[in-house]
Amino acid sequence: MTTGKPWVRAACLRLSIPLLCVWLALVPTAHASETSVTSEIAAPYQALLLQTPGASGLLHVVASAPLDVDNPAITTAVIAIHGHSRDAVRIFQATTAAAGASQMAHTLVLAPVFQVAAARAPRCHSPGLPAAQAGDLLWTCSSWQQGAAAQNTPGITPITAFMAIDQLVAHVLQQFASVKTVTIAGFSAGGQLVQRYVGLATASVRPVHRRYVVGSPSSWLYFDPERPLPTRDGHAADWSTCTTETCEFTLSKPAAADSGTCPGYDQWKYGTGHWPTTHGRSATEARAAYVAADVTYLLGAQDTGSGKGTAYSVLDTTCSAQLQGPYRLQRGLAYAAYDKARLAGGAHRLMPPAEGCRHDVRCVFTSGSGRAALFPASK
Repeated sequence: MTTGKPWVRAACLRLSIPLLCVWLALVPTAHASETSVTSEIAAPYQALLLQTPGASGLLHVVASAPLDVDNPAITTAVIAIHGHSRDAVRIFQATTAAAGASQMAHTLVLAPVFQVAAARAPRCHSPGLPAAQAGDLLWTCSSWQQGAAAQNTPGITPITAFMAIDQLVAHVLQQFASVKTVTIAGFSAGGQLVQRYVGLATASVRPVHRRYVVGSPSSWLYFDPERPLPTRDGHAADWSTCTTETCEFTLSKPAAADSGTCPGYDQWKYGTGHWPTTHGRSATEARAAYVAADVTYLLGAQDTGSGKGTAYSVLDTTCSAQLQGPYRLQRGLAYAAYDKARLAGGAHRLMPPAEGCRHDVRCVFTSGSGRAALFPASK
């Protein structure tokens, strides 16, 4: 068991919703010594106590340095969000590998763990992941991916997954005075969370360049009711032929919307219908923030189909997701085209899909495209 909790810092911000405070407990979690995780990472889990007037709970973080000690050499921070299996250590290792030794000399990498209650955890578990303990914030296997509130923070001031990212950013900027760039990167389910967070992020506590890297999500948030359809040489094309950026896309309202066969296709988390009040920002405001944000999209060039290495078993196959394309690669290519046409003012925010990569965070992050997206100054 962990003995004592030296709470060394409180970071309290007045957001668009009630006051949220963060306390940092710089101790390994009680279960860290019971797994092999701490021997595989550069630092032990560190605990953040998040609080609103009516709720509180712990969020555990894998980090490349102690989070209570300023290091003037650190000028860049990367917050890396894990996938469905909550593999925080894996995405931490992929991110540090992408950085390399020279980049890591001035980079802080943090990977939070969105904990799930023990009864549900086996559905989204990775080897070595510590079990939830008393006091942890708890989500379901899917709720954190869309920024939902932790299940054990009831009332009118719950703690959401979006708030958790806000407070990680706030703490980094308050504790590390030399940090000038913060990148929030997610892969797979983490890519879903980051892509939806972009338009809802709380303003930084001090001036900083904030960047977002969205890696291979299973589905995307659209800000318009139209969805892309692939074309080639001016004619309708089969989705299966769109495995490179050679396909073009036209935008139109899906026939399924008018027929009523997929009535929820444009509702949150796929669109702006039924917009949650917990966001603290309207869909119009979120769209404007998304348009202005520094966003980069990452895909695996072979992240298509249902074969080995594609994580097809956790692919979103609802009709709402299928209207975005059949597989992650095609959905990403289609969204990049939509983004260019409707959001980015003609800018192309998609990196070349990582050759030879299926649904593998290490392969994608350490590819040339991955390194350029995560650490553009070093490309």
